Amino acid sequence: MMLKILLPDKVFAQHDNVMRIILETPEGAFGILPNRRDCSAALEPGILTYTTGTGNDQYIAVDQGIFVKKGQDVLVSVRQAIKGIGLSQLHEAVKNEFLFLDEQQQEIRFALEKLESNFLQRLTDFSTASK
Repeated sequence: MMLKILLPDKVFAQHDNVMRIILETPEGAFGILPNRRDCSAALEPGILTYTTGTGNDQYIAVDQGIFVKKGQDVLVSVRQAIKGIGLSQLHEAVKNEFLFLDEQQQEIRFALEKLESNFLQRLTDFSTASK
């Protein structure tokens, strides 16, 4: 298979002759072999594992995103990715970088929803007061 990992602004990695890929989805780990039917799924922050034709396992920490398999092409599109450090450091990077960021994003969304709600309440109050 041909694996291509895409970030929002560039191609992070591209590998030919990939024999196996393991991804983490909201439903659990998901394995892909060359003859698997075409499919797609959402990805959760975690470790993407792929095995090259030489039998070497490679690991990349990925943020949430999506993957699509069509024929022998597998495209993985994620917000962020980290490669080149040991497996234990990749697990720490997922916890510290990707999962922490998701918590911050949830807090920001909550604050924005609260501001929006307050704005709409004041607009409604103003509208009824001016009648």
